[in-house]
Amino acid sequence: MTRRNKPRGRNVTGILLLDKPVGLTSNDALQRVKSLFRARKAGHTGSLDKAASGLLPVCFGEATKFSGFLLNADKHYRTVFQLGIQTSTGDAEGEVVFRGALQNLTRTRINAVLKHFKGTILQVPPMYSALKHKGQRLYKLAHQGLEVDREPREITVHRIELLDYRDEELELEILCSKGTYIRTLAEDIGKELGCGAHVKFLRRIGVGPYSDKNLLTIPQLESIAETGLPDLDAELLGVDSVLQDMPAVHLVDPVAFYLCQGQPVMVPGAPTSGALRIYTEEGRFLGVGEVLDDGRVAPKRLVAPG
Repeated sequence: MTRRNKPRGRNVTGILLLDKPVGLTSNDALQRVKSLFRARKAGHTGSLDKAASGLLPVCFGEATKFSGFLLNADKHYRTVFQLGIQTSTGDAEGEVVFRGALQNLTRTRINAVLKHFKGTILQVPPMYSALKHKGQRLYKLAHQGLEVDREPREITVHRIELLDYRDEELELEILCSKGTYIRTLAEDIGKELGCGAHVKFLRRIGVGPYSDKNLLTIPQLESIAETGLPDLDAELLGVDSVLQDMPAVHLVDPVAFYLCQGQPVMVPGAPTSGALRIYTEEGRFLGVGEVLDDGRVAPKRLVAPG
């Protein structure tokens, strides 16, 4: 008779806005936090480079069902590009592969170049990335000294603003779509300026609806954990905070019952198309629904009853 292993950890649900430190991988940070919460299930929503810091939303329990909304969301960064040096990795950890002279660089010229990178552009992913080629992570191939062809991918840079230019450094604020590599932007901008560039500093200050206000560091969480798990749980945001920009509807109990059984329902006053946040009359979050062609609302992704 086979004995099933008992699942480890608590059933915790919610979203933590973690301030990932420089020097930890996103997965290492996730595991540290998951351990502090003694959580059964947790996942982060888009890796930050080891050398980068900032906002790393961590989803626990039922919130992991909605992590895709954050993975697909726009990202907001503050960064410093070091001019005159291009590296093998696009950041300060790589080997120098090119040194260029900084000649005739003015704010006017820099801003003119930055305009070329605003909007929808094509970007070739770096070799030092977690993308796969024939089942192998690109960064593993790069560590073996190999380079393979990568297809350019379409990204969107909604905003790229020059905050400061001093001491051969560009300080920038960038709002961009998912899949944008800031290291590649640094390299491409450096090439167009003719001097080369790499990322010296990178901090993520926004993901979708979340900003870097009220982030919690791992030391802060460790301190809170000493006072008890309920105090840690109190730091979690609701699952529906991911969906702040989505229209909401509230269902009377009989209608909510049928929707939770997987059946499309009529919702008076609901929008005529798109996705919706769905709540009970009392305000309990049920999940996300989608308006069908006939006007009914069908369940798309529901949370398990608490």
